[in-house]
Amino acid sequence: MDILRFITAGSVDDGKSTLIGRLLYDSKSIMIDQLEAIEKQTKNKEEGEIDLALLTDGLRAEREQGITIDVAYKYFATPKRKFIIADAPGHIQYTRNMVTGASNANLIIILVDARGGVVEQTRRHSIIASLLGLRHVVVAVNKMDLVNNSQDVFNNIVIDYANLAKSLGLEDVTYIPISALKGHNIVDKSDEIGWYEGPSLLEVLENVQVQQDIDLEHARFPVQYVIRPQTEDLHDYRGYAGKLVSGIYKKGDAVTVLPSGITSTISAIETGGKQVEEAFAPQSIVLHLADDIDISRGDVIVKSTDLPQVEQELEVLLCWMDSKPLTAGKKYLLQLNTTVVKSVVKEIEYKIDVNTLEQLAAPEQAALNDIVKVVIKTAKPLVFDQYKKLRGNGGAILIDETSHVTVGACMIQ
Repeated sequence: MDILRFITAGSVDDGKSTLIGRLLYDSKSIMIDQLEAIEKQTKNKEEGEIDLALLTDGLRAEREQGITIDVAYKYFATPKRKFIIADAPGHIQYTRNMVTGASNANLIIILVDARGGVVEQTRRHSIIASLLGLRHVVVAVNKMDLVNNSQDVFNNIVIDYANLAKSLGLEDVTYIPISALKGHNIVDKSDEIGWYEGPSLLEVLENVQVQQDIDLEHARFPVQYVIRPQTEDLHDYRGYAGKLVSGIYKKGDAVTVLPSGITSTISAIETGGKQVEEAFAPQSIVLHLADDIDISRGDVIVKSTDLPQVEQELEVLLCWMDSKPLTAGKKYLLQLNTTVVKSVVKEIEYKIDVNTLEQLAAPEQAALNDIVKVVIKTAKPLVFDQYKKLRGNGGAILIDETSHVTVGACMIQ
């Protein structure tokens, strides 16, 4: 059974937390003790309804403020698929939280209030989705019950968003009229919105095809661990363990070890403790090479016919995630998959307006939640691909050398 990772986004009070709560509740994915707990905490008991938003607003401070201020993760499963949900905040000052939640997502659900239509935050969340390369978008037009389930209202929102999606290059977009509070078109189709002939939200989530999102063309294998048992039985055993970021490897393939550039061939492939003839992403494997080569954690084994870039200076789209501002000249650790290198931010080229995608003049420093274009120089060559070409080998993080806190999310250009 495969896993679908998706994120919900929308303006404040559009009903993201209620939507997730409804998904969990109607798909019978809530434990009895959880249900009893939220029934006790529900504010509108006199109306006979439970507050499903409490299922995701797990922090007391969030509940007291009435907003979601962090990325809340929830897990559930149906007979068809397993799901990991990230509920991201709607406020502009929490852009970093949305970037965090969306960085590993396959799909984004963008909630639109039927009464307000496509607004500034809808545009901002869509821009972030396009920057992060999310391929599947579901536009859930919520609170349809408050506009008398009007087909005209829904159609107008579809027209408005379709123009936005086209301008951003979002191609796989699905539109669904829903009411998270009432449960219309969430798990089951609703008779209240009889004119809508498409699938329910859960049907879309269960059936969206994400297997083709895995890049099987560009073979990238970052070495995580070198296995040398050096026992009597396995005296000459030398295996390189890790997870395939992308591509397919076969026994006998000619490969190049980067950044050194040394070539060899694959003599054996192991997965699950057994030898196989080929392996493909996202499997975890052990590779054996025909030659004894000095390979360590962070090296990348690629097919010799398809080499990534190996550079010490990179242009990066960076979401700044630290309360301390970023200025040119500051040094950080840069981590890309299993590679960690010392680096320095040489220059801030410009800032991106996340509401319009406009390139603004380069600021003297980048503040929390800013998205900026920067130039980074690394202490040794880095093996990478452009983020838009290969997300798995083009997304990195910046780490504060002193506190080891993640301070930036990088999309290599």
